[in-house]
Amino acid sequence: MRISEQGKQLIRDFEGLRLSAYRDAVGVLTIGYGHTRGVRLGQVITRTEAEKLLSADLEPIERQLTADLGEDGVLQCQFDALCSFCFNLGIGAYMKSTLRKYVKAGRDDEADREFGKWVHAGGRVLPGLVRRRKAEAELYAQAGGVTALFVGVLVMIAMGLAIAFFREIVL
Repeated sequence: MRISEQGKQLIRDFEGLRLSAYRDAVGVLTIGYGHTRGVRLGQVITRTEAEKLLSADLEPIERQLTADLGEDGVLQCQFDALCSFCFNLGIGAYMKSTLRKYVKAGRDDEADREFGKWVHAGGRVLPGLVRRRKAEAELYAQAGGVTALFVGVLVMIAMGLAIAFFREIVL
């Protein structure tokens, strides 16, 4: 699977765009939309370069999540939420997490609550992480609405077929 534009926008919104290198909340050199590999103090990039770095940073996350979950393992909204989570915390943290266990077991209600446990950086709760995890959990939970809608449509179709069948027999 690939992250959608909605998923990328979630990352952009929380990471923010910084075209000059800076130190993040825990002192890591960062540039663009949260890019950290090979960043040098004083480095400056363009918006286009920031977008390319974001896409390059997301590729291994997409690949590893897809390998772990399978092509049809989750809905797009869930995949987007997981990409944002992994972009921020690293795929290694996700792979060892209870969140992953719940995702793989299809326990979506428990999975969307797990996001809220990942709000610490540098030993303290960061309000920005609280907001981000809430947004990720809400995006992940949209799957429940999609699933409920799908089931509702299937029930309506089945009822329509049953009524049509009944009319044929009676009439």
